Amino acid sequence: MESASYSGKFIKPEPVDLLEVPFSKFTPQNTKNTSAGLNIKLESIVKSEPSDPGPSLGQTGQCTPSSAPDVKNVKVDPENKRIPSSTRDVKNVKSEELQRQSVIEPSLYRRYDSVDDIAYTPESALHEGLGMVKTLKAGIDKLELGSKLRKDVWLREIDSLLGQGSPTTMIAICGATGAGKSSILNAILDDNIVPTSGMRACTAVVTEIAHHAAPTIDADVSFLSEAEWRAELTVLLDDLVDEGGNLKRTTDLRSDAGVAWHKVHAIYPSIAQEQLVHMTVDQILARDQNIARVLGTTKKISANNSTIFAEEIAQYIDSKDQKRGNKKDKKDKTKAVGKSLVSMSAKDKDKNAKKKDNGPALWPLIRQVNVRCNAQALSTGAVLVDLPGVADANAARNSIAKDYMKKCNCVWILAPITRAVDDKTARDLLGEAFKLQLMNGNYDAHTITFIASKCDDVSCSEIISALSLEEDPELEEIESRIEQYKEETEELKEKKVDATSWITTIDKQLKQVRASLSEYEQHKTALENGETFTPRLTAEAHQKQSAGKKRKNTCKDKSRSPKRHKSSNFGDNSDDDDFEVEADLYDHSSDDMDVDEEYKESDNGQGSDEEGQEQEEQEEGEGEQDARDDSSDDEPEEVTVEALQAKIDDAKEAIKVGREQLSGARKARKDAMDALSNLKKRETKAQRDKNAFCSLKRSEFSRDVLKEDFRVGLKDLDDAAAEERNPDSYDPTQNLRNYDEIDLPVFTCSSRDYVRIKGQVKGDGDPSCFSNPEDTGIPALQKWCHQLTISGRSRAAKQFHTHLKMFANSVQVFVDGIGDVTGADREALRDKWESTPQGDQNLFDGYDDEVMPYRGSSEDPLFSRNFRGLGLNGLFTMNNSSSLKVDARGELIGVTPRLVKEFSTHVEKCVSDLQGLFRDGLEDKCQVGAINAAEGAVQHVDEFAASMHWGTYRATLRRHGSWRRDLNVELLTPFTRNIASSWSTLFESDLFAPLSTACMLCVNKLLADVEASAAAGLKDYAHAQSSRSQEESRLALGKTMEVVKEALGTEQKEVSRCLAPHVQNELAGGYNLAMEECGKGSVARQKTVFHDYVDTHKHDIFDGGAEVLMGRLSAAAENIGKALSESLRELAEKVEVSLSVLWESTVDAPDQVHARSRIIQSVSQMLDQLTMWSTAAERVSTTS
Repeated sequence: MESASYSGKFIKPEPVDLLEVPFSKFTPQNTKNTSAGLNIKLESIVKSEPSDPGPSLGQTGQCTPSSAPDVKNVKVDPENKRIPSSTRDVKNVKSEELQRQSVIEPSLYRRYDSVDDIAYTPESALHEGLGMVKTLKAGIDKLELGSKLRKDVWLREIDSLLGQGSPTTMIAICGATGAGKSSILNAILDDNIVPTSGMRACTAVVTEIAHHAAPTIDADVSFLSEAEWRAELTVLLDDLVDEGGNLKRTTDLRSDAGVAWHKVHAIYPSIAQEQLVHMTVDQILARDQNIARVLGTTKKISANNSTIFAEEIAQYIDSKDQKRGNKKDKKDKTKAVGKSLVSMSAKDKDKNAKKKDNGPALWPLIRQVNVRCNAQALSTGAVLVDLPGVADANAARNSIAKDYMKKCNCVWILAPITRAVDDKTARDLLGEAFKLQLMNGNYDAHTITFIASKCDDVSCSEIISALSLEEDPELEEIESRIEQYKEETEELKEKKVDATSWITTIDKQLKQVRASLSEYEQHKTALENGETFTPRLTAEAHQKQSAGKKRKNTCKDKSRSPKRHKSSNFGDNSDDDDFEVEADLYDHSSDDMDVDEEYKESDNGQGSDEEGQEQEEQEEGEGEQDARDDSSDDEPEEVTVEALQAKIDDAKEAIKVGREQLSGARKARKDAMDALSNLKKRETKAQRDKNAFCSLKRSEFSRDVLKEDFRVGLKDLDDAAAEERNPDSYDPTQNLRNYDEIDLPVFTCSSRDYVRIKGQVKGDGDPSCFSNPEDTGIPALQKWCHQLTISGRSRAAKQFHTHLKMFANSVQVFVDGIGDVTGADREALRDKWESTPQGDQNLFDGYDDEVMPYRGSSEDPLFSRNFRGLGLNGLFTMNNSSSLKVDARGELIGVTPRLVKEFSTHVEKCVSDLQGLFRDGLEDKCQVGAINAAEGAVQHVDEFAASMHWGTYRATLRRHGSWRRDLNVELLTPFTRNIASSWSTLFESDLFAPLSTACMLCVNKLLADVEASAAAGLKDYAHAQSSRSQEESRLALGKTMEVVKEALGTEQKEVSRCLAPHVQNELAGGYNLAMEECGKGSVARQKTVFHDYVDTHKHDIFDGGAEVLMGRLSAAAENIGKALSESLRELAEKVEVSLSVLWESTVDAPDQVHARSRIIQSVSQMLDQLTMWSTAAERVSTTS
């Protein structure tokens, strides 16, 4: 038999309906013999023997059925209801069928021949597992499952498996304005998605960035509702006017009035400040209907690249001042005259663009922005949340930001490295993040990360001095290179200057020689033609022999006396001295000349000749005048043609030599300039190496300091909390944890150099500090994104595969059947343990609240929000239309009713115990905490008012205590401090261990009873199935307890946060009364009014808070009971379905036999694949 193995290759042939093979042709004997040699690989394409052609896979991937025998000979013996011999041994039937029909089913997952072929990642494990689930579902859909209960339970299992995706890890990014959050984000994403600016704050709203596989960049921009914007407008208008109704100064954008004007003016740019003072909120809203229509909507953005996306998204999340950058408009108006039609048209377009830019901005109206992109750093489930770096007056956005801080898994704190060690804001953020994560109960070594940004901002001298790096060998080597390059540069500069000077000298001499040559040639021609010729330039040469004769100065050197100026270099006896250069011709001040321009001019083919010709013509006039002046005193010497020819030959030879020397000088200068250019590059590289060295040394130092500071700050927080909890027994010498093991993850990054190295931003030039991308710290931060998600991903993949394996085993057991068992034995078990008659609908349609007292309503928002993980959606809308099986006394019988009843008893006890624990552990503490808070409330209110500017105090009153500080939370500090220790102790304990143990005992007792009630022929099968059911129940119960614990953790966090809103509501009357005071002395009166209100109502406020807290805890326990009841009911149904294979028989129709055969093959393959995946996961875990 031939086979071809495709290890790890995804094969998905088209599905076909395969014809059946009649079972009458097979016997257990021949099946056994043929199956012994059967060996089908998981991903093999097996060709059938010629003697028995089966379905084959064509070139197109289509399974083509061949001829097959008739299939209509299966019969059931009605006498004893036993399965016919031809179908009793279903395994033998399907084994031979597999051999004869070697089928390749449509595959939705990759199949591997060996574990070595699997490149394990949690994502790939989940992805392939989901493909297995879909394959299994397709097979189950073709089966007759026998009972509605089995169908419901299995579909619930499938839905649960399909709903288990890869978990996400939410990372909140915090930092002051200008810390570089947006730049770091763009570097991590390897794309320019978030707007950045070097001059102002850009990110004004919460921006969540997640991964998707699509090539586009998508975003959902959600806007505030009209009610939310109306409420904020009311507060902003109050911030803009003083008590007398006059407009406050709005030029300072850090003031409340400046912030308010900036926001309102951004949305309504046509409203002047003077108008705004006299307008109501309704009038402002009615001013622009386009703005009104935007409220409460969601804008969807999709772009094919980051350039288009950045332009689209910037108008929503960029908080730029719409009036900046338009100072050129006034100047442009004065330049309109004389412009062409094209330029005027372009200017009109610019005006339209500016007009559009000056339109309304929408960023103050945005609640949140959700971005999805195909960034590799986020591919494993990391979700980055960019939080605004400034305070926000909008309550909705503030609430969103706080919610993100509460529910995020990790917090990243950003600060520029130049301030990271001493930055108070960064330290405060670290402390707040730690306290928040500690309160949420999810602090670990990876929870908080510190990122020092802008590492390319380097002052080498300061760093070297501060860190005493002067004698570092690596630095000395770099500095020696730099010094060597500088010395070589000076030498090359001198060579370049010398060559330049030599070129200048040669050029000058060549010009003189060429001028003389031209005159010699003219003179010679005149003599040959018998014409009279008066030499101008060369006359001096003919008169040189007449000693003591006067002559005019024909040289351009005006610094010497004309009478004492030496004769020209070119004369009768000066042929060998034509190119002597006097010392005064070297002018070393030419260092500063433009060498490149000169070099270019000299390189031009006839540049020197043309320039010489121009100078010659200029000097001709001077020569003529000199000749006239000298004609009266000097008589010209007789010149012959032979003498002139000799002069011409000498001049030509001099020009030839001069050109050769000029070429050499030019080459020397070019070589010097090329060497200088290369040397400059090497010096720049060496300086960059020095910058990188200093930056990395500073980063190393900063990491150590930040880690140690975090340990010290953590100990201070722990000590302060311990002293507050129990001042009498507090011992500062005792450490509450091993602080040496606390290792704060610190990354030092340069996003600017990273994007320059990668070419991500055009026009920024070369990197200033780093040459290697790894040194910028961004690649390490990208890897950290993956590292933060690995534990959750690995855990999810393992749980998913365990769940899938258990479900696949259940399906396999049902499809396999239990063998040769009489119908009477099956019916006996069915009568005793089946809960519903065959064909009936939902099992608990007839159950009432007495049986399941904690069945909850899915409409309860708190219930549905915190208990989604239990898969309870759609379980509360059952119809009371069918009956349940009851005994002679009218009591429900069967597996599920019995377990539900017993589970309900234990759930009631669990809820009662929880409420008792809450009362015993917290009620007394809450009462004492309320007294402490009431006693300190008045003093704290007075100190709060005295600690801030009167304008800020009024802004806080307008916002009901929550502005730059939250007075409501501060007033609760004595209350929460008193209950903190008991609270953490209570909720850190395992509150559900007794319930889990009791429920498992109920299941074990029932399984034992079922096994005991089985007939002799079913004993072994019952024992084996009881073991499987026990394992399934243990896993399902463990998952239920995990989800319920997580739900309780969420509940307790919600409960702990209910106190501040309660206090705020109770103090609303005091806030409003205080704000009614206006006029002269109103600030003092406001403080007095609020002081008196707090003094009058303080006990009611905090006593009521204690009652609210205990009431919420009791309600939380009730919700836990509802969730447990529903989840345990599902467990009871699962146990019954697992046991029902003992009394349910499979359908013997030919299509069902074939469907079972195929699903058994599919499940067998899945289980083998899951085993290999588990082995691959263990290998990865071991190596890591």
